Amino acid sequence: MKTSVGEIAALVEGTLIRGDAGVVLTNFAALDQADATCVSFYGNPNYREQLESTRAGLVLVPDAGVSAPEGAALVVVANPVIAFDRIVRCYGVTPPPFEAGVSAAAFVHPKAQLDTTVVSVAPNATVASGALIGNGSRIGAGAVIGQDAVIGEDCLIGPNVTICQGCIIGDRVILHPGVVVGADGFGFEFVEGRHRKIEQLGIVRIGNDVEIGASTTIDRARFGETVIGEGTKIDNQVQIGHNCIIGRHCIIVAQVGISGSTRIGDYVTLAAQSGVAGHLVIADRVTFGGRSGVIASVREPGGTYFGYPARPFKENRREAMRIKQLGSLFRRVKALESGTVADSGNEE
Repeated sequence: MKTSVGEIAALVEGTLIRGDAGVVLTNFAALDQADATCVSFYGNPNYREQLESTRAGLVLVPDAGVSAPEGAALVVVANPVIAFDRIVRCYGVTPPPFEAGVSAAAFVHPKAQLDTTVVSVAPNATVASGALIGNGSRIGAGAVIGQDAVIGEDCLIGPNVTICQGCIIGDRVILHPGVVVGADGFGFEFVEGRHRKIEQLGIVRIGNDVEIGASTTIDRARFGETVIGEGTKIDNQVQIGHNCIIGRHCIIVAQVGISGSTRIGDYVTLAAQSGVAGHLVIADRVTFGGRSGVIASVREPGGTYFGYPARPFKENRREAMRIKQLGSLFRRVKALESGTVADSGNEE
């Protein structure tokens, strides 16, 4: 990367309100890691102190009223996060370009359906009989596309991804390395002293524009479908059980676990390490804070919940404050019992 303050301002369609447009920049970094050669951005009020002490050569800011060191050039943009993303896309390390064709080291079954002039299959990938791969899609090294699986157009299937038999992937879906779609759900019945396996013969259906992080697993349905709705974004190491239905445009963060047959509405957020019990219903636009334990259905749209068991935010905060006060209350009770604190009634 070698550019100037003025060129960056033009790239992000921002307004240079302070600094020399000709200063050369060669890198980008976070506020607390940047030096005079770097572009950085201020997109979250939690980083105000970092902004005030940054050594960055240029900072993207949302308005002119921010406090930043005099040495930093400032460019005002509508959304610093999106503007910085544009810079990273332009100058950062990019994925290899799309190259159509099937590697000689890959295996594609003769009965698989794909146009090798517009599909890319990397070394050691396997595409089984009856699988259908849409135009513009990439199959990464070591990936396995199971029998009769369907992958839409312009998908990115990362290295060592497994899409099991019969599962359906929409268009423009990104599956990061190690994702498993369609392994058996965890279904057993205790019969005559043994755990008897219940067959899992449904599929997983993933909607358009879904992105799923590394090592996430989504179980196939026992019957019917496990569904991930359009536009939903799932982080790394998430587990979604059989027959779950996840709505559209949800955010599911790292290490969330969702038990089987749970129904989650649209625009729901599950923060990191939250757990959701099985057979529940979660309404649209509900947010669960990190490490929430969801053990009951939430049917009222739009609330924010924290804690275990997950409760409305205000209720959870009140309970946390009561717990913090238990120590002083315990000491006061002991003092009252020992007679070292006068009883309020006697004082009157």
